[in-house]
Amino acid sequence: MSTFLLEIVTPERKVYTDQVDMISVKGAEGELGILPNHIPLVTPLKVAPVIVKQGGKQHFIAVNGGFMEVRKDKVVILAESAELPEQIDIDRAKEAKTRAEQRLTSKQDQVDFKRAELALQRAVNRINVSGKL
Repeated sequence: MSTFLLEIVTPERKVYTDQVDMISVKGAEGELGILPNHIPLVTPLKVAPVIVKQGGKQHFIAVNGGFMEVRKDKVVILAESAELPEQIDIDRAKEAKTRAEQRLTSKQDQVDFKRAELALQRAVNRINVSGKL
């Protein structure tokens, strides 16, 4: 079976680079499965895990928004932030989830609900991916 190069890059660093069999991502329009020789594509990504299939195994990477560019033999994900399961501080993610939930249930006028909602999505994404070690 053929493979393609997957690179996941954030503004700070390159998080992942390897030859893979397939990836599954959550784009703005829904779930996308990318195989080798996929048609060229650029799409925004939602806060969700990227599922990487490689050699019969699945790996999960917490990706918090960004864009994906698909070329014939390479996929580049430019993410706002991304973490491998072993890099996630689960206690910090749970604290962030609790803070975001408190902000969302708050009756204060100064609360930025969109920002709190995104913080909650990122925290839940990190918690879910950390459980996939």
